[in-house]
Amino acid sequence: MSARRKDRAEENNGFSEEQQERRSAEDQATSSSSATSNPEEPIIQNIPESVDDFLRNFLRRLGLTRTLSNFEVEWYSSTQTSSSFFIPDALTHRQILQKELDTVHRDTKLLQKEVLEAAQSLVRMQRERDFHRMQHQRVSEQKNSIIKDYKQLQEHLENYEVALKQLEEKNQAALRTKSLLGLQRERAQNLPESRLNQEKPKEKPAKKPLTQNFSRQPKIYRLQNPQLAPGKTNFQLSCSIRAHQQPISCIALHPSKLVLASASDDRTWKLWHLPQSGEKVGQMLLRGEGHSDWLSGCSFHPDGSKLATTSGDMTVRLWDFSLGRCVLTLTGHSQPTWGCSFHSCRHLLASCSADRTAKLWDVNSRCCRLTLRRHTASVNSITFLPSSDLLLTCSVDKTLIMWDARLGAGTATFCGHQHPCNHASFSPATHAVASCDSRGVINLWDTRKPASPTAAVDTGPQGANQVAFNQSGKLLAVASSDGLVRLVEVDACSVSSLTGHRKSVQSVTFDHEGGALMSAGSDGEINVWF
Repeated sequence: MSARRKDRAEENNGFSEEQQERRSAEDQATSSSSATSNPEEPIIQNIPESVDDFLRNFLRRLGLTRTLSNFEVEWYSSTQTSSSFFIPDALTHRQILQKELDTVHRDTKLLQKEVLEAAQSLVRMQRERDFHRMQHQRVSEQKNSIIKDYKQLQEHLENYEVALKQLEEKNQAALRTKSLLGLQRERAQNLPESRLNQEKPKEKPAKKPLTQNFSRQPKIYRLQNPQLAPGKTNFQLSCSIRAHQQPISCIALHPSKLVLASASDDRTWKLWHLPQSGEKVGQMLLRGEGHSDWLSGCSFHPDGSKLATTSGDMTVRLWDFSLGRCVLTLTGHSQPTWGCSFHSCRHLLASCSADRTAKLWDVNSRCCRLTLRRHTASVNSITFLPSSDLLLTCSVDKTLIMWDARLGAGTATFCGHQHPCNHASFSPATHAVASCDSRGVINLWDTRKPASPTAAVDTGPQGANQVAFNQSGKLLAVASSDGLVRLVEVDACSVSSLTGHRKSVQSVTFDHEGGALMSAGSDGEINVWF
């Protein structure tokens, strides 16, 4: 300590009093800081050595030992407290700037490359735009040309519509004349003059008014000889007629001629001249359209000059063959109509509908005479007993009801089906009634004993769509949903099958003598079996 004080005294001799006071204050601060602080071994981090040496040498040269000691204390203490303190030199600063400059050069090159690619893409898109613009112009020119041609064709069509309409009317008139001439020619060929003379007086009783038929209790007229032969039981497919492009829902045979009517889902009905045994082609005679929905059934007028049709459009239409058009439209049902049948008096028509009712229409007065309400579900079929006032209906409610058409009251109810009934039919020669349901069960009934069926035949599990007796009442044809036509011998209840349809069979009927069988189905074909 004495040596230091001597040095200080010597140094103080060369300074003024104010400098000596400042020097003494610095010495006291240095002594206090050196006494209080005990710095550990300094840690140098990222401090260039040239700066440190330059400051030490400078302070020693000037003889500022205390300033040097204070500098060293503050220098190393600052490095301990702040590790991020850094005084770069010119070289380091240059290196940092050089790195940033290199980075900028790289980014510039990348941007130049992207600009070049963008310029190339722009040029390519401009070329594609020009190409598409030319294509659009070409398509627009073609469109304008097509529109111009279309307008010219439309003008030609309007000019030819009148001529086409006239030709179509002439064609329809020629077809009607041809069909009528064909029917007259067949009638002249098949019926001798003596038979024609005998049949003329027989036609007069049929012209009695309906009031005469309704003035007495209902009667059932049967054939004079009920002991008819069983008829033919084995049939072979003779020919197939491609009648419609869509499913056929019903077929009906002309009352006296080999002419068959077909009703289809394509909203049309057609008349076909049936081929004889050995012939392979059926000829279409007439075609009618006017319903706005699918056709469900058809029935010939007793004199064969008209046809009644039912449809999904909830109407019943009457068509006149001689006029070739619809002459009557009956509206009154609130749901699709399923079937129709003419009374033998010729001016009373019965229809059934999905609205759970059946209606009796007077075609002369064009009004509804009676509405039959007793079924609790859709009425699927309706048919008059030939030469009788009895009417038979079957329904989805699994029952059949026999009605008195004079009073509109049910006379008998047939209960026995376990599934919805699809169709029912009278036997033309006996008191039998046949009905079929959606599971293929065929029930045979006696109209005199309606309490229970006399026999049941199971042709399921596929549904049976329609049944038809032959003229003797001994053979029953069944249209099945499995594509088969089944033949049931009524007495023995034996079943045989005919294969010929590709889809479900919807309708069957026998010819007037029972020697031929016609069937139609969802494949749009009419098969003729001999």
